[in-house]
Amino acid sequence: MAGAADIGSRAYEVRIGQRLGGPAQAILGYQQLLVEEVRETGPADALPDLERALGAAVDLNAIIERLLAGGLGDAHGPEQAAGEDAEARLRHDLRTPMNAILGYAELVLEEFGSDLPGRLRSDIETVLGEGRALLARIDAIVGHARSDPGGDGPADEADAAMAREIARSLAAPAGDPAAETGRILVIDDVPSNRDLLARRLVRDGHTVCTAASGREALALLRSETFDLALVDILMPDMNGIELLARLKAEDRLRDLSVVMVSGLRESEAVVRCIEAGAVDYLPKPVDPVLLRARIAACLERSRWREKERRYLAIIEAEKERADALLHAMLPGPIVRRLAAGEELIADRFESVTILFADIVGFTPIAAVTEPVDLLRRLGALFSRFDELADLHGVEKIKTIGDAYMAAAGLPEPRPDHARRVIALARAMIKEAAAPPDGGPPLLLRIGVHTGPVVAGLIGRRRSIYDIWGHTVNVASRLESHGTPGRIQLSRTTLDALGSDEIAARRTDVELKGLGPTAIFQL
Repeated sequence: MAGAADIGSRAYEVRIGQRLGGPAQAILGYQQLLVEEVRETGPADALPDLERALGAAVDLNAIIERLLAGGLGDAHGPEQAAGEDAEARLRHDLRTPMNAILGYAELVLEEFGSDLPGRLRSDIETVLGEGRALLARIDAIVGHARSDPGGDGPADEADAAMAREIARSLAAPAGDPAAETGRILVIDDVPSNRDLLARRLVRDGHTVCTAASGREALALLRSETFDLALVDILMPDMNGIELLARLKAEDRLRDLSVVMVSGLRESEAVVRCIEAGAVDYLPKPVDPVLLRARIAACLERSRWREKERRYLAIIEAEKERADALLHAMLPGPIVRRLAAGEELIADRFESVTILFADIVGFTPIAAVTEPVDLLRRLGALFSRFDELADLHGVEKIKTIGDAYMAAAGLPEPRPDHARRVIALARAMIKEAAAPPDGGPPLLLRIGVHTGPVVAGLIGRRRSIYDIWGHTVNVASRLESHGTPGRIQLSRTTLDALGSDEIAARRTDVELKGLGPTAIFQL
């Protein structure tokens, strides 16, 4: 394999060939147009000189193509050995057709200029301008030593600098391409091809399985896991492109890296395979060094894709966890509105029912109970209240110390909000009387009121869905003036329930800020 310095030198030569090739092709194109048009329109006497110039342009491009293919030492043909005079020989070989092109073009202008249409005169002048510029560039290829592409000789320092960079990059130590190993499936109907590829891969440390057909490969891929598949195109039962299409159609297999290996060298075959989802295409016979490099690159991509899938799975799990936490804190409709992009969420509801519940005598209980035990007991009770609220279709709003606040009829209105809240209140009283932790029974005071409220999301950190208004204040007053173990209702809640169906005992009390008020106990 060529060393970095040789490749750097070769890179310089290719760059020179590219810089010469563009003008040379332009000159050839103009010469072809000139010959075609003079053949059609005359003057016929100018045609021989134009054809000689065209031949010289063809020779010029052939020399440049050999330069691109083989380097300075081979640009003028295999009979000339590469040496210190390679550039002088190249310069001579390039100048010979260039001088012919310029000489014949000038002759045509001198002898037939007055007979030529303006367009043809302009084309000949373009050829002369491009030719002189190209000749100057040819003269600049001086002093380039094949062993030192970065020396002081090249007139075009940018090209030399480019060559030096390539040489440095190639000289830098690279990772071992065989260090990345994986499970590889080799698919080829020719036993010798399968065996040869498999043995090369095993020597590089890979785990290899083989398949003699597309159908056998599909069965293996569906039952086992592989990092990479090497697939022949020409197979009798299912060609490689058909197999590739089958792989891309299956969710489990569509991300498998596939490298096509084939004796077909037509660009159409390569393009078709890449379009079908192959990551690479290797022609037979496979170059071992190129095979090793391509497989290492494919395996690295596979590893990165696997890492990406794991990270995406972690992100998705975290997102689900965050969504679950958000749903635990906020009503479902509010979460959906946030996800849709709403930033300010505030609504007015004309008729909702509010519940306040408070544990009777909780302060003395807290004073004689260990903090951990107190928190565990209160947490168990409120968790059960949450379950009951969900069961009855009531929205928990928040807890305030040992008080529990809930509402029905929001964030989505419903006509039976009063009945749902009363059903929840009764279930809560029953639950407190037989706590889930097996502790002593507890009594609740519960106040319920029905009316209009404003509800919305408040706070950017630790946001909560809360409600405000006179209805909330009345419900709180009813709870604080209530009888333990009873549900205190307002007249509006009783009306919403239907007084003929509910047996309630009326009491007149003085409520702060409201004066004498009739309340009803259940």
